[in-house]
Amino acid sequence: MKALVYQGEKRLAFMDVAQPEPHEGDVMVAVESVGICGSDMHAFLGHDERRPPPLILGHEPAGVVKTGPLAGKRVTVNPLVSCGVCAACRSGRENICPDRQILSMKPREGAFAQMICVPPSNLFEIPDHVSFDVAVLAEPIACGWHAVRLARRAMFGALEEARVLVIGGGAIGVGVALSLIAAGADNIILSEPNAERRDYLSDRCGLKAIAPEEIGSDQFDLVIDAVGYAATRSQAIALVRPGGVIMHIGLGGGAGDADFRRMTLQEITFIGTYTYTKQDFRETAQAICDGRLGPLDWTEKRPLGEGQSAFDDILAGRAQAPKIILKPSA
Repeated sequence: MKALVYQGEKRLAFMDVAQPEPHEGDVMVAVESVGICGSDMHAFLGHDERRPPPLILGHEPAGVVKTGPLAGKRVTVNPLVSCGVCAACRSGRENICPDRQILSMKPREGAFAQMICVPPSNLFEIPDHVSFDVAVLAEPIACGWHAVRLARRAMFGALEEARVLVIGGGAIGVGVALSLIAAGADNIILSEPNAERRDYLSDRCGLKAIAPEEIGSDQFDLVIDAVGYAATRSQAIALVRPGGVIMHIGLGGGAGDADFRRMTLQEITFIGTYTYTKQDFRETAQAICDGRLGPLDWTEKRPLGEGQSAFDDILAGRAQAPKIILKPSA
């Protein structure tokens, strides 16, 4: 089969590889669409020791099941595989299973390929009216869905009455904003430094996107950092109200200081949030199928063979759309 293989820092190769070996109980899925995630970009830059080359990246797939009882079904794929028996899994927090695996990390090759292997319990069937290009958004939006659910539980006031700041206008930030809207929030500002991206988000997504310097000294009940660098963490801490909540969902980098003194003196809640539970993924996928997250047309499609140029364009800031989707069959 054809796959896009990470070869080393900033190097990808579109090449022939062997089909993946199924783990016990796995089914084969022919990938029709697969999104490029920010964590794929971190690996591409050589910043993720969990993803050493050579490796097939990609963990946001949708496609058609080829083996097992669901053969022929159109599905979106939850890429997070958990053990199902540990305390975290038994409590419904599969995302923090100590033995979790994810597509694009060994031992599971990723979805920048024509075929993948996954457990059937990780599949969510999609109806014919939902395209594969839309279905892949279940994974990134589920991250935001999970973060909003945790934030709502931690907040002192009602989310519907909260003033909310989302930092970052990539797919995760957009997914957070759409999840907030679906949950009832309507006073949302999205901070994005790229002017072309801001215009795109305003025109295509109907979001209030502004430059970081336009925020000023306003404070917010809830701040969601969908970038995760030292500068955005500092901004989140500075802009949250006393007694407010910060959700840290971005994985940009771990280095840097934080103003823990202000967080302590102002009783600010800081929550790290990683991926999603199986229930979060199912709820997000169902919301997409029901049309509750909007048209989800803010993506750009390219053939898988053009993966190197897609990554280069994202790195150079030439991609307006929050998400580039690669097509293995194109």
